[in-house]
Amino acid sequence: MSSVLNRTNGDNRAHNRRQKFGSLQTDSMDLEESCRDQLVHSRPRRWGPDTLKDNRSNKGTAFSLHERQALGIHGLLPPVVSTPEIQEQRALRNIRGQFSDLDRFIQLMDLQDRNEKLFYRVLCNNLEEMMPIVYTPTVGLACQRYGLIYRRPRGLFITIHDRGHVADILAAWPEQNVKAVVVTDGERILGLGDLGSYGMGIPVGKLALYTAIAGVQPSQCLPIMLDVGTNNQTLLDDPLYIGLREQRDRSSAYDELIDEFMEAVTNRYGQNCLIQFEDFGNKNAFRLLTKYRHRYCTFNDDIQGTASVAVAGILASLRITGKKLQENIFLFQGAGEASIGIANLLIAAMEAKGLAEDEARKRIWLLDSRGLICKDRPAGGIDSHKEPFAHPHEPMKDLEKIVQSIKPSALIGAAAVGGVFTEKILQDMASFNDRPIIFALSNPTSKAECTAEQAYTYTNGKCVFASGSPFPSHKLPDGCVLYPGQGNNSYIFPGVALGVVLFGVRHITDEMFLEAAKCLASLVTDDHLKEGRVYPPLQQVREVSLKLAVRIAEYAYETNAASRYPRPDDLETFVSSRMYDFTYESFEPQFYEWPKRK
Repeated sequence: MSSVLNRTNGDNRAHNRRQKFGSLQTDSMDLEESCRDQLVHSRPRRWGPDTLKDNRSNKGTAFSLHERQALGIHGLLPPVVSTPEIQEQRALRNIRGQFSDLDRFIQLMDLQDRNEKLFYRVLCNNLEEMMPIVYTPTVGLACQRYGLIYRRPRGLFITIHDRGHVADILAAWPEQNVKAVVVTDGERILGLGDLGSYGMGIPVGKLALYTAIAGVQPSQCLPIMLDVGTNNQTLLDDPLYIGLREQRDRSSAYDELIDEFMEAVTNRYGQNCLIQFEDFGNKNAFRLLTKYRHRYCTFNDDIQGTASVAVAGILASLRITGKKLQENIFLFQGAGEASIGIANLLIAAMEAKGLAEDEARKRIWLLDSRGLICKDRPAGGIDSHKEPFAHPHEPMKDLEKIVQSIKPSALIGAAAVGGVFTEKILQDMASFNDRPIIFALSNPTSKAECTAEQAYTYTNGKCVFASGSPFPSHKLPDGCVLYPGQGNNSYIFPGVALGVVLFGVRHITDEMFLEAAKCLASLVTDDHLKEGRVYPPLQQVREVSLKLAVRIAEYAYETNAASRYPRPDDLETFVSSRMYDFTYESFEPQFYEWPKRK
């Protein structure tokens, strides 16, 4: 007997609806094809009341009368049919009416759970206002409170005890065509340290920016938390902690888990699936990048993304200071992932200008928790990734004295030591530089080496300033208003990721991040520089990502790193046409003539 005759009455009704309206199930689509404008007359993944529970299909009060009737939700919504603009205004009023940025963060996450298109509309149309809420600095507080604000699954939690079963866990994720994974083990979250399982807030936030800033399809983004325990005793003692209550695993089992994870991701989603490492501890970050960069499509945002955005800011700053890159002396407060990454990319940039590598390295000095990194430093020695920057110099620990001795033209902070750029240091920087470069890049705001106001005030407005977290504009005594640049990684990693994914780049090189830095610097206009900016306004970051993706594509084709052929004739049009669009899809019924009212 046919399967149709075996259906229950309920099955028959569902079958009839499919005959009328077409399939109500959409397949997972490849990013390269599905990032076009959303197809009109595409179908929601669910029918009836479940339509309102599916955040990708749900339009809330924006469903038209015909859509409500066709989808079986007529009467489940208030009678008003709202425009997306009205919905955006309503959402903004709710968000702005909250008492704190953490409350606004929760309000935004709840909106994402209900109505994905509206969430990205609010985010994209109000980037300067919303970025500090969904990213730094509020995301740091959200991570600290992650166990309290956790609502629903937003990614995968894989623990050290899941070794041998990672592929099974990946199979539980409903999306079949993931193109971008952001993964953390929670050991070094921003400047907050080991937050264990609470570090999941970072991959979730990063991938929201993949979509909002670069237009990567949300369905093709997967946040992953590798929970290997935590050494944060406060969390281990907290009965509300949602992660493993174990000390962080430092054994060979950790490497076995990472190996299995990398292999499982590429087996399921393909060799071109981008894996972004985020907020791993220094030692693991460097060695894992070295281990995997030539085997997988991967990069470390804390090392390479931070380096790229910082170098972009420095390149733009040169148009204010009037110096050539190779004429500068750089002093780093910190010698971790960010500082080493920036230093290495600066060396590559100086080499591109014709300076020999050893000469370029001599122009870079690093300071860690034990003092200036120099030859024959006593007590404790120097880690291998810092050793190339050890120059002949007497050992020193005090930053003020080091600044007076080295007389750098650029002072860069990336060690999350709040307030370390003192009034004396900033005054000294201004005393031996006409236009000193001061970059206080640590996050969150409480960990910034100095504020924009302090930098401008203590250098008499002479400095070129950038920070990791946002600071308000500052008015100088002469009435000039300066807008501090925010060296935000979101200028870099989403655009690079979009270019990598769209054009099938299998291995991401440091040269690509240098090209991204140069591209970003070129987008800073003379008018921006007059305002003290060394980055375009944050509201333009979506356009920046488009330009970066195009430059990554050009470089990939120039170096035979692209695997998408034939090469599109117009790269910018091609990329633009495949960026996520937050415009609502139409679910108006097809092939059905509505009865005329008598």
